[in-house]
Amino acid sequence: MVTTFPISAAQDISSVRPTIQALHTDLVEWRRNFHKYPELGFKEYLTSEFVARKLQEWGINHKTDIAKTGIVATIPGKQPGPVLAIRADMDALPIQEENDVEYRSHHHGIMHACGHDGHTAIALGTAKYLAAHRQDFCGTVKIIFQPAEEGPGGAKPMIAEGVLENPTVDAIIGLHLWNNLPAGTVGVRSGPLMAAVEQFRCTIQGKGGHGAMPHQTTDSILVASQVVQALQTIVARNVDPLDAAVVTVGKFHAGNAHNVIAERAELAGTVRYFNPKLEPIIRQRFEQIVAGVCQSHGASYHLDYWQLYPSVVNDPAIADLVRSCAIKVVETPAGIVPECQTMGGEDMSFFLQAVPGCYFFLGSANPAKNLAYPHHHPRFNFDESVLSKGVEIFVRCVEKFCQP
Repeated sequence: MVTTFPISAAQDISSVRPTIQALHTDLVEWRRNFHKYPELGFKEYLTSEFVARKLQEWGINHKTDIAKTGIVATIPGKQPGPVLAIRADMDALPIQEENDVEYRSHHHGIMHACGHDGHTAIALGTAKYLAAHRQDFCGTVKIIFQPAEEGPGGAKPMIAEGVLENPTVDAIIGLHLWNNLPAGTVGVRSGPLMAAVEQFRCTIQGKGGHGAMPHQTTDSILVASQVVQALQTIVARNVDPLDAAVVTVGKFHAGNAHNVIAERAELAGTVRYFNPKLEPIIRQRFEQIVAGVCQSHGASYHLDYWQLYPSVVNDPAIADLVRSCAIKVVETPAGIVPECQTMGGEDMSFFLQAVPGCYFFLGSANPAKNLAYPHHHPRFNFDESVLSKGVEIFVRCVEKFCQP
């Protein structure tokens, strides 16, 4: 079931209800606890234990140990109706934190440098509020606490283990705190929001030899260099200029001595695009280029090329739902930012392939407080004042979607 959710003429701007404002201290406390004890993908034991303990305390039915450390909470409303899922990711990154804050990471070399601590806190606050206000919505809300978004990906195994079933989910929403937008704004759009993520490893096999006698060799560095340059023609000449795509070689390893022509060169990198139709085009042209360049020089190659996540594509009707609710919470109507695409990737894409849904950005940067470092930076942090706004947007979406 998909319907439309128009924006009403009367805008209730910057409205976070007092009952949600009252959760702010808890939201900050929970977020900072998660930040102190960050955990990598599929190892979120402390995080999931904390979440499960709170859900138990509030009398919320939930299942644990889904895809190792995932949790799904189920909150029924006052009477039967549609089922809306809310997804939050819980994992951190292998980064050594450089922030000088009292809630700095206690786990050496691991840090919440992407806002997942905030996502989990917002989802937990949403669960607490909805459990106490079941009379305000119909149907059912399923809140999915997902492991391993940063890798190797927890959405797909959670879906395989049935989180979208019993009851069957009609639609799903999720948010990402976003330091590319000012605190209090919301980035939401229909269609592609985040890119497909593909990776590759390629070994070029030549023939090594003396640096002064190149005619006796097949120079793997020369061949690999031409491969790197030729790969850029995929975007320049094989992709419609109205589509966006990126081919990046991020690693180039070859050689061990200044006077030796390297026998082998190793390349690795990533490919990004929005339009799913580009997947076979880019993959095919990629191997054709590698094969052609190697053949012209008498070299051989081995190529591994695989997709991590498909592109994040929002359903227009559910994007309208989020937009119609978010516009009542942001600072001004102009606080809704539709042009918010990024070549970053997200495994929320698997949920959006399974059911209609919308993933959106909640602006969290505040340069005045020195809270504007980019995601995955060792000094990443965000303005915690937006946590209650995230809860408010989720709750409004539930109230509007989950009607009899």
